[in-house]
Amino acid sequence: MGNSLFANCCRHVTDLIFQTRSSNSPDERSPLLPKPPTSCAVCPEMPEAAQCAGPYPDIIPSEAVTGSLQKCTEYIGDLSEAKDEEGTVTVCDKSCLRPAAGAAGPLQQAEASRVVGVLPADLGEGPAGLVDHAQSLEACQSCVKPEDGGLAHRSCRRDEHVAAADRADAAPGAHPAGQGRGEGRAALVGPDSMPKRRGTAASPGSPGTPSPALPASAGKTPPAQRTVGSPVPLGKVSSKARDASTGFVVTDPAACPSGRSSCDPGSPAQALSSKQQQQKKRKKKKLTHLEHPSGVALMNGSGPHESLKGEKDARQNGHEEADPGEDGNDQEVIVIQDTGFTVKIYAPGIEPFSLQVSPQEMVQEIHQVLMDREDTCHRTCFSLQLDGNVLDNFAELKTIEGLQEGSLLKVVEEPYTVREARIHVRHIRDLLKSLDPSDAFNGVDCNSLSFLSVFTEGDLGDSGKRKKKGTEMEQIDCTPPEHILPGSKERPLCALQPQNRDWKPLQCLKVLTMSGWNPPPGNRKMHGDLMYLYVITVEDRHVSITASTRGFYLNQSTAYNFNPKPANPSFLSHSLVELLNQISPTFKKNFSALQKKRVQRHPFERIATPFQVYSWTAPQAEHAMDCVRAEDAYTSRLGYEEHIPGQTRDWNEELQTTRELPRKNLPERLLRERAIFKVHSDFTAAATRGAMAVIDGNVMAINPSEETKMQMFIWNNIFFSLGFDVRDHYKDFGGDVAAYVAPTNDLNGVRTYNAVDVEGLYTLGTVVVDYRGYRVTAQSIIPGILEREQEQSVIYGSIDFGKTVVSHPKYLELLEKTSRPLKIQKHKVLNDKNEEVELCSSVECKGIIGNDGRHYILDLLRTFPPDLNFLPVEGEEMPEECKKMGFPKQHRHKLCCLRQELVDAFVEHRYLLFMKLAALQLMQQKANKQENSGALENGASPENGTADSEKSESEDGKIEDNVTGLDQVKELAETIASDDGTVDPKSREVIRNACKAVGSISDTSFDIRFNPDIFSPGVRFPESSKEEVQDQKQLLKDAAAFLLSCQIPGLVKDCLDHTVLPMDGATLAEAMHQRGINMRYLGKVINFITKTPGRAQLDHIFKIGISELITRSAKHIFKTYLQGVELSGLSAAISHFLNCFLSSFPNPIAHLPADELVSKKKNKKRKNRNLGNADNTAWASMTPQELWKNICSEAKNYFDFSLECENADQAAEVYNLQKITLLREISLKTGVQILLKEYNFDNRHKPTFTEEDILNIFPVVKHVNPKASDAFHFFQSGQAKVQQGFLKEGCELINEALNLFNNVYGAMHVEICACLRLLARLNYIMGDYSEALSNQQKAVLMSERVLGIEHPNTIQEYMHLALYCFANSQLSTALNLLYRARYLMLLVFGEDHPEMALLDNNIGLVLHGVMEYDLSLRFLENALAISSKYHGSKSLKVALSHHLVARVYESKAEFRSALQHEKEGYTIYKNQLGEHHEKTKESSEYLKYLTQQAVALQRTMNEIYKNGSNANIMPLKFTAPSMASVLEQLNIINGILFIPLSQKDLENLKAEVQRRQQLQESIKSGEQLEPEDKAMEEKKAEPSMPSAESPVTQSSA
Repeated sequence: MGNSLFANCCRHVTDLIFQTRSSNSPDERSPLLPKPPTSCAVCPEMPEAAQCAGPYPDIIPSEAVTGSLQKCTEYIGDLSEAKDEEGTVTVCDKSCLRPAAGAAGPLQQAEASRVVGVLPADLGEGPAGLVDHAQSLEACQSCVKPEDGGLAHRSCRRDEHVAAADRADAAPGAHPAGQGRGEGRAALVGPDSMPKRRGTAASPGSPGTPSPALPASAGKTPPAQRTVGSPVPLGKVSSKARDASTGFVVTDPAACPSGRSSCDPGSPAQALSSKQQQQKKRKKKKLTHLEHPSGVALMNGSGPHESLKGEKDARQNGHEEADPGEDGNDQEVIVIQDTGFTVKIYAPGIEPFSLQVSPQEMVQEIHQVLMDREDTCHRTCFSLQLDGNVLDNFAELKTIEGLQEGSLLKVVEEPYTVREARIHVRHIRDLLKSLDPSDAFNGVDCNSLSFLSVFTEGDLGDSGKRKKKGTEMEQIDCTPPEHILPGSKERPLCALQPQNRDWKPLQCLKVLTMSGWNPPPGNRKMHGDLMYLYVITVEDRHVSITASTRGFYLNQSTAYNFNPKPANPSFLSHSLVELLNQISPTFKKNFSALQKKRVQRHPFERIATPFQVYSWTAPQAEHAMDCVRAEDAYTSRLGYEEHIPGQTRDWNEELQTTRELPRKNLPERLLRERAIFKVHSDFTAAATRGAMAVIDGNVMAINPSEETKMQMFIWNNIFFSLGFDVRDHYKDFGGDVAAYVAPTNDLNGVRTYNAVDVEGLYTLGTVVVDYRGYRVTAQSIIPGILEREQEQSVIYGSIDFGKTVVSHPKYLELLEKTSRPLKIQKHKVLNDKNEEVELCSSVECKGIIGNDGRHYILDLLRTFPPDLNFLPVEGEEMPEECKKMGFPKQHRHKLCCLRQELVDAFVEHRYLLFMKLAALQLMQQKANKQENSGALENGASPENGTADSEKSESEDGKIEDNVTGLDQVKELAETIASDDGTVDPKSREVIRNACKAVGSISDTSFDIRFNPDIFSPGVRFPESSKEEVQDQKQLLKDAAAFLLSCQIPGLVKDCLDHTVLPMDGATLAEAMHQRGINMRYLGKVINFITKTPGRAQLDHIFKIGISELITRSAKHIFKTYLQGVELSGLSAAISHFLNCFLSSFPNPIAHLPADELVSKKKNKKRKNRNLGNADNTAWASMTPQELWKNICSEAKNYFDFSLECENADQAAEVYNLQKITLLREISLKTGVQILLKEYNFDNRHKPTFTEEDILNIFPVVKHVNPKASDAFHFFQSGQAKVQQGFLKEGCELINEALNLFNNVYGAMHVEICACLRLLARLNYIMGDYSEALSNQQKAVLMSERVLGIEHPNTIQEYMHLALYCFANSQLSTALNLLYRARYLMLLVFGEDHPEMALLDNNIGLVLHGVMEYDLSLRFLENALAISSKYHGSKSLKVALSHHLVARVYESKAEFRSALQHEKEGYTIYKNQLGEHHEKTKESSEYLKYLTQQAVALQRTMNEIYKNGSNANIMPLKFTAPSMASVLEQLNIINGILFIPLSQKDLENLKAEVQRRQQLQESIKSGEQLEPEDKAMEEKKAEPSMPSAESPVTQSSA
């Protein structure tokens, strides 16, 4: 925010930070966003499907485009609303969503189509609690209800139920979709799913009122919010009005304007904070219905150029205020909010207790709550009865007669069946294991690690007893561990996974296992025996237990003697826990203690994640007996329960049916997206498990007689193939290398087509798994494909890379709908008979109609155009920029494609060029026509003359000319496109010339498309399209040049500005991908950095780049190395490789598996089974010299970069790398898990790793990430609001986004994490510190669980949490968190990183606050050094650093040093900001003060010297800094500024806003800020933007 405001900011921070919150009266709602015009209906060239798609962007936005998308979000709004009572507008300028952090910034990068890790469950969050209900879809008669919250979807078209549902061992809250045809309800249910992993687990509420709301801060939330309004197909409002807490406003689709079915009943006003909601309970609200503008679809992806077709569609997500009178169709919608009520639960053996429920809930959910409650968790087989009537599990509470406030529900024990008994045992085992982290270390059942609670010593919420501790400073031990101090060289590994006290689980039993006497013989079955268990108690008593229909009792069998008679006493108990309590006192004591601990854990520590996260280190764990684990390993239970009818899942049917679900309104879309997401996460888990089984040799091939590489497998209805070039399919493309990259290219194609989401076009479920050096592709199976020959089934495309080609009208029609968003040109090719065939994709893309009648497309590996920099073609001349950089360069395969982000950025770039060219030509024409200079000055066209003339007075005339020029171009382009003959030929000429210049395929409008078949070997084009092909070739060359001349320099510039701050390889790769730069350009990027003038300021990027280059090259070698290794030699081979790669030991020797195990004779025969063809022991002869030589040549061949090192030590020295960082990077890339211990890499006498150090090897999985589109739009709108300073509205929109994300993804997802982080930031700025703390705690837990405990994002989350802890006076916790963040950063990167300066400033400030001055100085001076290096010694950041150091010296009374630092700071302020700037004045005041203090001190000292002990000593003022002043500085360095605005400022702002509104109206023809104008806005905002998240637009005031 220009420097002028910056000064004001800092002065008033203190008094504003601690101001009271503005009141939250129930009526303070955000003004609803009115509805934008539905211009889509008018688009002449828009395919029908796209029109119906509602807010489904038919594009996949990529960073380049959404950049502009964010610019055009409306800058206008009434600022007075943003004003707090005190008249301050709060702004947060250093984004907490920094894309910098790399990975999870995906949201604000609007990187909608790219990486995001994912999840399960339907756990609501915050205001919307967690209970999701399945509403029966009215269209279907048969009522399939899911289990706990997984919504049942039933496709009306066919007769099956796809219940998005749960695997007991995985996602909370949803059941595998089985296809029981009409089995009806019971089939899908089963309380056997363990609450431990259940979404609907209850956390104990405030005493006496346990609330089943999981994350809603234990039990505080009123029932009304607990229900996440279930998505329901909406017919009539009255009958179906749903719970408003989620903000689903229920509308009548029929009333949609222009007949489009895209009513979006989602109103931000609904997402109010819990407090407001309590007050609003029972109020009826009238809400104007809000619709997602059709415009989103266009702007989002194919860039603004769409806007030339038909009316302008640039209105962003419902932001632009439309004229109220514009649409008479606005419907009033009445939403009734259901209030919850309390019922009494009477369970055997405990006091009756009350439970809050909501009418929306199903009886099933009360079951789940009881199975998770501490005192009833041991029951699984029971029914609930009201007045003696058994309640139906799937009935909603509101449908049950007589159930009301205060009703008494009895828990009645039911007889067991075999299935119920198994469920019971499994549940008890899960309760016993609930604190055991071994599943997380082993990477099973979607468990993952979290260590936050170790550093916060329990929950941050118990502020009561903890807060007191914070204020008494003496108790705080602030000394950081030695290795965290600045300058320390040791990087211990053990601290990465500190031992959690709760993990030493209280042992309840020694053994609980199935007995060998199972199953019961016939005669015992008839006595009711279901199964036998064998138990050894902690007291070492061996007992045999019978599970019978009536319960569990002891029998007289022993290990070798079968005697099923009941023992005496037999202790018959309905629950196994009650029985064990009677026979083992230790069990009784420990089990209850264990359950107490279990329910105290934060729900986010125990909910399953949607996709498995693997840990690259793990402690040595003892392997305990576990009957359930053993059973799971050998039955092929794959994410489905025994009780699901039909057993295996028909994955293809599930994947396609979920796509066919209706999507006309918000609830339908939520239901559909959630179903898609759930099936994808289940499919990914099953495919991963199958791929591992295939490589481990546990699956029989379908063509067993062929050679190993050519084998294919089917397992669990999934088809698996290996990444080898079978039958010379890829001979012309690079053989095996091409076959290895094809699956990932194909997966990218699948992602893209899925994101475009055209109705009627189907893709296969696709997962690519890299495991043990092999690449396996897992695909769902097209019905009928196995019975036919491929030649017969392919009716579109080519099976031999273009020799024979066929086409099909239906496919052309479907693919044409995707051609615009994907920028694919329809083109003709010649087949083997020289006939022309029309295609709308690349030739390899095949179309097959399955037996189910669906149109499938597969082999999408060339969806995007080829990258000519890596595809030398004879006789083709590349542009200058490419030749300068040494391109074209021969690559290993010919499948190099440009990334989708690049295509989008290139088209966006061309569009701006197009507008400029046309505007210039129009200006010239105008100049020739008009002599009148006045008119030229204003550039006023008749329609908007008045507005323009006002504008020109206020701003520079020249820019105006250009803007109006562009304005006219838009108008003109539209008129031409709509073809109404009124346009004069000269203007047509202008557009035609501009189109030609930028390579548009149309003469009348801007439309750039690529032909993916250009330069494809074997594809021939007809004579007639010769010219078109030439243009296409030129376009491809331009795109290749654009990558080198714009994108790479752009990336480096962003790194220089610190708008992008990668910390490790993954975040660097992400930053490159967001700009469309492939990893094969890594060498070029590093070279570019070395030639950049500010080279030293890019040190961190250079280091990350080099380590990424080394580890990627090593990974390539490791892949082929592993293929030659037998299973028995795996750990020896991996440890040998790591020794050669990282150890300083000169000649490590590999240990071959012991000879006595390897029989010589057998070996010969078994060679064939191994997939590699190398000798099985060849790996053992590798030496470090050879490996590093290979790494260097790989780096040269693949990345075209020359490494100057011959071994690990040299690499570490020359490039200043840490070996531990290299170890982390290589482990993450290859899936290796190593033992958690201290490794000595530099020992020259013995190798670093032994075989015992290699614990496991995990698969590395790539899959599709389905998106929550509506939630995403809300999130973006919220961000835009926040950037304009409307914090309250922003907060509501983001709360709404959070509800919708929870609805689609369940409780755990990176996007939810970003949402929580932003919410916490807003809570903090608005003064609600405890709410900020609670949201940020969730964000940290989620980041640890979903991204990994040491992911760069997690490090950032820790820093934010520390700030909020400090603001809540939890000082020791804040320090612990900062130390943890610093440790992780040292491990992941090292000390020399710009982010480390921020971290050290934070630590230094907190230490200063607790009066640890010497320690504080170490950190602050380190921060000063790093800031000077990365920001230049003259930057304002450095000035601030000097000031912080000076303050500590002042506290130590070392005034000379303090003066010296403050002078440095003063000089910087004076030079940068001028004498009269407030910062400069503040600094000079402080200098005066320091000088006075120094003089006073000197006087006193002189006095003492002169008069000795009887000197008259003046008391000196040494003040400890106040907490308020420390917090003020913390806010400043973390980029949170509170801007005090006087009345006058507000007036100015209002005037400015009105001026912009007029400007808006004058540009009514192109309802969008013109690109030029946008650029101007951006310029204004720039000074205040250290990060991408909040350009503070108020700066213009």
